[in-house]
Amino acid sequence: MTATESDVRQIALELPETAERTSYGTPGWRVADKLFARMHEDDGVLVVWCADEGEKEALLRSAPDRFFTTAHYDGHPMVLVRLAEVDKAELRELLTDSWRTRAPKRLVDG
Repeated sequence: MTATESDVRQIALELPETAERTSYGTPGWRVADKLFARMHEDDGVLVVWCADEGEKEALLRSAPDRFFTTAHYDGHPMVLVRLAEVDKAELRELLTDSWRTRAPKRLVDG
């Protein structure tokens, strides 16, 4: 089963101290007021943070059908995810990893 925006919302809001707020005109999810995920302007595309550029490149190489980038994200540890190509379990992992990257240490360690 493929992931949906509704799945993104449900999973993101289950993460500690997450709030939903519009970002660039689309739904976005924040922890400690730091954006960790948002829906892209293109339907069915999610933006998430990676730990670093190396992780981003590894994702892009590992599954170009699921992960991609644009020039706008060059030099930023962020990757675009085609929701139709991931299942809910993979989406949960991507959102949790992105949340950990952006959350305060006290939340990650807690």
